[in-house]
Amino acid sequence: MCGRLNVTDSPGTRALCEQLDISLWPEEGMRLSRFIRATERVSVVFENAAGQREMHNAIWWLLLDKQQSDQGSRFVPSKYTSFNTRYDKLNTPRSAGYHAFRQQRCVIPARGFGETLVVGSNKRYHDMQVGEQDKLAMGGLYRVWHGQDAYGKSVTDYSCSVVTLPPHEKLADIHTKASPLMLSPEDGSLQRWLDRKVTDPEALSELLVPRLRHRLSAQPVDKPSTYQPTGAAFVLLAD
Repeated sequence: MCGRLNVTDSPGTRALCEQLDISLWPEEGMRLSRFIRATERVSVVFENAAGQREMHNAIWWLLLDKQQSDQGSRFVPSKYTSFNTRYDKLNTPRSAGYHAFRQQRCVIPARGFGETLVVGSNKRYHDMQVGEQDKLAMGGLYRVWHGQDAYGKSVTDYSCSVVTLPPHEKLADIHTKASPLMLSPEDGSLQRWLDRKVTDPEALSELLVPRLRHRLSAQPVDKPSTYQPTGAAFVLLAD
């Protein structure tokens, strides 16, 4: 999966956030944008130790480095690529996502995502999105980072990644290397992924099988930043 998400304000996105019953929201509000890239901030939701749902604007890059200055601690993406976490690394001890998979899972409410297919020396871009009323969430991992400001006061930051699965056959003409973990509250997959009490990887193995839980509209575009259609949109039916 490529590093871009569509998190626009739609009835489905609003309904999903309401259904998640979020008890704590970020002070600056939820991050909404049609084009959010890796290393930028994206809004994630997770369960805290009390079983309540919190939303935070996290850096979309799971591994961060702490930098110190006169202004205090600052967290920046590390040199190790970690905006996605592969499903086959989740059970590898000492991997970046091993402990997070068991203890720090999150979801990213989204309208859609973008993919890139490299064909020879050319790149083909597609943007996928669900219907306005649909409730899509990307399954991810998060981490919490602690430091101090210039006055010695504790500061906290968050990072996240999207879990990627094997390629899905319906996406073969769009992306051939992987597919993102897509969840839905309608079939219970979202609730199971968020449930902090679930720590046994076997209980989540069914979710790590590629599946389209929503009907997707795929639009070929010239490039993500300009979003000019280069052909007719087509439909990918839910499994």
